Amino acid sequence: MLGHEWAAQLLATHIARRETRHAYLFTGPPGVGRRSLALRFAQALNCIHPPAPGLPCGACRPCAQIEKMQQSDLAVVQALDEDGIPKEGGSLKIDQIRDLQRGLSLSPYESKLRVALLLRFEEANANAQNAFLKTLEEPPEKAILLLTASASENLLPTISSRCEVLRLRPLPVAELEAALQSRWSLEPGEARRLAHLSGGRAGYALRLHNDPTELQRRQEWLEDLQRLLGQNRRERFSYAEHEFKEREALRRVLPVWLSFWRDVLLTACGSSAPLTNLDQAEGISRLAERMDAGIVRQRVSDLEQAVGRLDANVNARLLGEVLLLDWPRISIADSQA
Repeated sequence: MLGHEWAAQLLATHIARRETRHAYLFTGPPGVGRRSLALRFAQALNCIHPPAPGLPCGACRPCAQIEKMQQSDLAVVQALDEDGIPKEGGSLKIDQIRDLQRGLSLSPYESKLRVALLLRFEEANANAQNAFLKTLEEPPEKAILLLTASASENLLPTISSRCEVLRLRPLPVAELEAALQSRWSLEPGEARRLAHLSGGRAGYALRLHNDPTELQRRQEWLEDLQRLLGQNRRERFSYAEHEFKEREALRRVLPVWLSFWRDVLLTACGSSAPLTNLDQAEGISRLAERMDAGIVRQRVSDLEQAVGRLDANVNARLLGEVLLLDWPRISIADSQA
């Protein structure tokens, strides 16, 4: 549990002392290791041959099955798309909570405890969260509830207050860079790039490393951003019409654009904080020289608000159009002069 040793030790101590809580909430940005830590905890709870109290062996049948999220006493609940397929950015609904409650009312099939893992619980609608509150208030015997979310503030206060909250934080970029080289044998240049791109989130860094197409798509979005700065309203409208037909497309591109504008803001303000997009440093520097820090700060604020609005019933294309029209127009030739 790279960077989360304190949390792993705390959970192991709870098991060893038989002081486990009925519900735990793991919070932090995506890719920081929330699910991995929750699964490791579930393994430790039901491990057949623990090498030490509170530690999973990782090799027994329950440990191997939980690693794949396919164990009979492990219920995984997460948001679904319209076709009922698990999807980040989907919706976790009340029917899923009711199905879970029926399962938790039964005794464990082959393990010591039933474990419910509710992923990205901030994607649960209000009805689902209220329905789950009853389970937290009257927890079933021989069951433990594990929730993950970006922040406890994104859930109903009555839910987070009934959980043991573990707030996970990204690693310092330099520490993750070193770990990517020593533990995963990445080349120094690649390790440095991914450590910065991920903002210290080991899980996200490894996902980028294992999926070159995601890195390529990210690069294309950053190129789109810089090209759009030099285009007129008609061209920006055309881009939004073509690229933002669905909310999911905007959900994927906004964090990438936000990381770029934050880098511009850091540079414009003379901050020593590490940049996210190291390979875009030249373009970031040129824009920072030409733009007032207040204007850049407003672009960052607009993007942060747009990310939040995606969870509301907004028109993705319209939201994208508004964002692009508010961007200043700086021609590529001028910005690279």
